Amino acid sequence: MKSIRLPWNPEGSQRLFWWGAALPALLLGIIYSNGIAYMVHKWYADENYGHGFFVPLISLYLIWQQRHRLREKRLQGSWWGVPVLLIGVGLYFIGELATIYVVVHLSLWVVLIGLTLAAIGGEGMRIITFPLFYLLAMIPLPDFLYQGLSGWLQLVSSALGVGCLQVIGVTAFREGNVIDLGPIQLQVVEACSGLRYLFPLAALALICAYLFREKLWKRVLLFLSSFPIAIFLNGFRIGMTGLLVDLYGTQTAEGFFHSFSGWLLFVSSLSILFAEMWLLARIGAGKRKAFREWFGTGLDPVEASRLSATGSLQTALRPPPSTYLFSVALLVPVLFVSMQINAREEIVPSRESFTEFPMQVAAWSGKPLVMEEAYRDALRFDDYLLADYQSPERVPINLYVAYYGSQKKGQSAHSPRTCIPGGGWEITSLRTIRIDGEGAAIPPLWANRVLIQKGDQKQLVYYWFQQRGRILTNEYLVKFYLLWDAVTLNRTDGALVRLTAAISPGESESNVDDRLVGFARTVRPHLGRYIPDHIQPEDAFSPSPIVRTANGD
Repeated sequence: MKSIRLPWNPEGSQRLFWWGAALPALLLGIIYSNGIAYMVHKWYADENYGHGFFVPLISLYLIWQQRHRLREKRLQGSWWGVPVLLIGVGLYFIGELATIYVVVHLSLWVVLIGLTLAAIGGEGMRIITFPLFYLLAMIPLPDFLYQGLSGWLQLVSSALGVGCLQVIGVTAFREGNVIDLGPIQLQVVEACSGLRYLFPLAALALICAYLFREKLWKRVLLFLSSFPIAIFLNGFRIGMTGLLVDLYGTQTAEGFFHSFSGWLLFVSSLSILFAEMWLLARIGAGKRKAFREWFGTGLDPVEASRLSATGSLQTALRPPPSTYLFSVALLVPVLFVSMQINAREEIVPSRESFTEFPMQVAAWSGKPLVMEEAYRDALRFDDYLLADYQSPERVPINLYVAYYGSQKKGQSAHSPRTCIPGGGWEITSLRTIRIDGEGAAIPPLWANRVLIQKGDQKQLVYYWFQQRGRILTNEYLVKFYLLWDAVTLNRTDGALVRLTAAISPGESESNVDDRLVGFARTVRPHLGRYIPDHIQPEDAFSPSPIVRTANGD
């Protein structure tokens, strides 16, 4: 089936062209307003994603460079754009209901692909494939992936920094993310993981690889090399910071020097990248190329001159094809449904506050603790419990429960699996265990058992997700049931429960396991008053639960 174009009239065609571009931009801006606002906020507030502001501009510029080739082809729209757009719309509803921003952002990209396919067809898509795929570089990573990657890079950077110090003869040891210089300990925090160099350098290397006029394997190698370059240079920077701290004190690890060394590191990364291009350009080259000949968009200069002489841009602005107009029309009902979803009243069941949680549970005596404000702001829970419980044998267990009344996008329980490495602890084993209840009437409890280590210190961590009557250990199942219960129960509340116990020197893991299992059995019956269980769908709309609107009122 072919698309149909309206009769061509220069002035009328130009108006239709610009209306055809402005209308979907307006519709998508409204439909994805929350997702776009979150993404722009991440670009502005998180230095790891500051390059995101430039990605759409670079993509538009690269598409603009291909305007003559697009004009010459006299492209026709494709009906294949419609199913692609519908897939993107499906992802949008999944992302909205499962409260996952990254799915919403990916759906926006898929919808843009569908609209482009409907407007210029497969032949036009092939011409601007890279600029369209480059848009993916502006999407922030999901929190669980970012935290896991950041924690791993912190450990790698710490190890590289210690290695650099030892090579130049400085005595240094590492315990997790802490570099021990003797009288001074240097902690490698999350901001020093190297991600703020890795992300922009990889985005820049991708552009260089696209424009690099060399064989495919050289361009792929150029892009992939940006990852080890960023990681090794960040480790080197941490090592040099440790050296200066050892020689001149802790003031050299902050302030002007810290910021200046960051910029110096990024400039050094770029220099290495260009040096690599110079080297790759010489491999197998018949004659040396001038620097300006390294880059190009794949279009011969003579051919580009010929294409630019084939007509003005105004004459190329033709009315949109029927495939594109039909696709844009599909966005109208999507807009109304999205407004209904965003305005829906979410059920938040009534519960007791954790301030009322008993500090005496059977033989365990608790002492409440206050979490630092920085952590509370980062975790964004609605209520929490943090306490050390001590048995008569005076062996403490730390209990932490984070409760979310509504797990909106960007506000959900942080899995210890991804957060633990950020604190400098290394996960040495992780498995799921079954904890039988006290008596046949109490169902068994499934929990993740994590053994972590930092230097000579060891801890055992048990954790599970208690969500609307379910006990879950798999983070992906948590997201699945979040989507399911948002549709069937109109609820997204839930909590993370975590028990932590230290393994004392000379103590066996089995002894600590017995202590944690006993405490889990004891404390579990008390959690129900503070973490609401399952309610039937018909009960969800009764007047008793607290109702929270999309804006949190």
